[in-house]
Amino acid sequence: MNPILYAIPIFLLMIAIEWAWAWKLRGNRTPQAGGGSRRLYDFADTIGSIHIGVLSRVAVAFPRLLTVGLYFLVHQQFAVATWDLQNPLHWASALLIYDFFYYWKHRANHEVRLMWAGHITHHNSEYFNLSTALRQSSTTFLFDWMFYLPMAVMGVPVQMFVVVALIDLVYQFWVHTELLPKMGWFDRIFVSPSNHRVHHGQDDYCLDKNYGGIFIVWDRVFGTFAEERDQPIAYGVRTPLQSFNPLWGNFHYYALIWHDVRSAAGWAAKLEAVFAPPSGWHGEKLEPFDAALFKRHEIMVGTGLRWYVTVQHTLNILGVCIFLYFFKQWAPWQGALAAGWMVCGLAATTALMEGRRWGLWLEVMRWLTAPGLALALWGSGWA
Repeated sequence: MNPILYAIPIFLLMIAIEWAWAWKLRGNRTPQAGGGSRRLYDFADTIGSIHIGVLSRVAVAFPRLLTVGLYFLVHQQFAVATWDLQNPLHWASALLIYDFFYYWKHRANHEVRLMWAGHITHHNSEYFNLSTALRQSSTTFLFDWMFYLPMAVMGVPVQMFVVVALIDLVYQFWVHTELLPKMGWFDRIFVSPSNHRVHHGQDDYCLDKNYGGIFIVWDRVFGTFAEERDQPIAYGVRTPLQSFNPLWGNFHYYALIWHDVRSAAGWAAKLEAVFAPPSGWHGEKLEPFDAALFKRHEIMVGTGLRWYVTVQHTLNILGVCIFLYFFKQWAPWQGALAAGWMVCGLAATTALMEGRRWGLWLEVMRWLTAPGLALALWGSGWA
């Protein structure tokens, strides 16, 4: 069984606990420098973040065997050592090595435009809470796998690789919170909420800092560490998404790169538009960040619509659990049908929140086709 199936209810429970804790301690608000306060949770942002997480689980289900298969093939052909699955020291070493390569993969995601196009999805939220942790990209698998092939050459078995990768991913969930303060010595060795708040900031001192997954020591060694300052951080990116649509959240920066490539004169400029750092690929320098000018993208969602979106949101989560459970039993066309139906649901509910007319039409068509979808999947694990 896909281990993410066990993690999903735990993640959602933790989000609910953090939300309740935020209300109890601060009325869902945190103080800001110079007076005033800001919300810790926003309905539309939270729904948008979780929808992006649902979309990512659907998207990566299809290429998962390909990426793990490539690792397996490299391991079979080029492994130079044998690792013992019964040796705890080997497991600890594999986790440490994985986190080292994660650091470089994560750093490349920030420093190469084409890779940033996928990773920016995780940073688009202008809030920082546990729901932000679920904003996982649906496209970073295109490049991430290559950073871990040295582990296959070193002989780390595929079973060990998959488990330590899952441990590294799950660890990073809890550090997405504003409610936990600095943690002393822990902050100096491990990635902590304080360290990771800096990573998600768009303030000048926050940009391109604190890439570690579990261990922050990599950043200290390679010069990318920044300590959290005693001032509220403005979360998000300098090119704000201003949308809660999970599809646009995943593909908007690819569209920007395509536009820049078409506009660039000469092959050198076109390659630069794809592979240069996102912060200044055409020689420009970023303007200093002015926190006073920053304003979060927020929308008003009426009470009735909130209830409808919440119900559909719950069904979407149940749907992705069913999808992950039965995916291997379905034929490819059945998996594609189920995925398409769920993706339409994610897009439709966010469009309804944003007041887009096409969202209503898409939602109606989705439910009109639901009986046909159930009929197509019947007998492939449903019965």
